[in-house]
Amino acid sequence: GKSEEQSMVTPAVPSNIKMRRCGYCMVKQPMRARHCQLCQHCVRRYDHHCPWIENCVGEKNHPLFIVYLSVQLVVLLWAWYIAWSGLYFEQSWDWLQHNIFLIVSFLLIVIFTIFVLLLLISHLYLVSCNTTSWEFMSHHRISYLKQSDLENPFDQGVILNLWRFFC
Repeated sequence: GKSEEQSMVTPAVPSNIKMRRCGYCMVKQPMRARHCQLCQHCVRRYDHHCPWIENCVGEKNHPLFIVYLSVQLVVLLWAWYIAWSGLYFEQSWDWLQHNIFLIVSFLLIVIFTIFVLLLLISHLYLVSCNTTSWEFMSHHRISYLKQSDLENPFDQGVILNLWRFFC
């Protein structure tokens, strides 16, 4: 018998869902695990393979990935502030020639800031729903989600999802 806390953390698997064996590693995969083709190993609670950190984001490093995105955002906002403070607008061709590098840098910083902000918001939303990027994008292909009665069998409410993820 499972304890009450264990049954709250791990949703019951429907009886018609069989545990899978990884076709590459030959390891018995628990729910939410997936084999990463780029890393060549299985990852528990697989979220995605991130080209920025050259590694998979999964059960053990997903909170650190959120911290990484937050730090990236702070650094980009700081760079945005510094680039903006260096711009003194004048309407002359000579001014534009001397400040073109700063203007291009400022525009790149704005683009990267928007990208990182959207990525952080989307990951925080998925964390609050207790779902992974892989589950969100491939809901229709994952056996334990296709055959579940609930839309997301892992969702336990926003507060509890965030508490379990970060704590």
